[in-house]
Amino acid sequence: MSAYLEGLESNRPRPGRRRTAESIRKRIEAIGEALESATPIRRVQLVQERIDLERALSAPAETVDISELEDAFVAVAVSYSGRKGITYAAWREVGVPAATLKRAGISRGGA
Repeated sequence: MSAYLEGLESNRPRPGRRRTAESIRKRIEAIGEALESATPIRRVQLVQERIDLERALSAPAETVDISELEDAFVAVAVSYSGRKGITYAAWREVGVPAATLKRAGISRGGA
């Protein structure tokens, strides 16, 4: 149950422009140029940003196989919803797709 919800959360689009490896590299390059003329306080901020970007660039991309997690969710969702009193509306609000709830046998009128 929680693995599926965490998978949904990690796959949810984030606000703002999506960072690509190329855009990260360009920003690191721009930071290198900005460091030459930066004030000491700005320099430390730029160095930290560069460290963060380098870490993001070297981190493996996390991909979640949501279909496997969804199948496990579907198998237990009705009984879990009944035991915990969780409604269709609550599942929808946290991001569970309507089609998944339908597969699980959870309808707007109740589980």
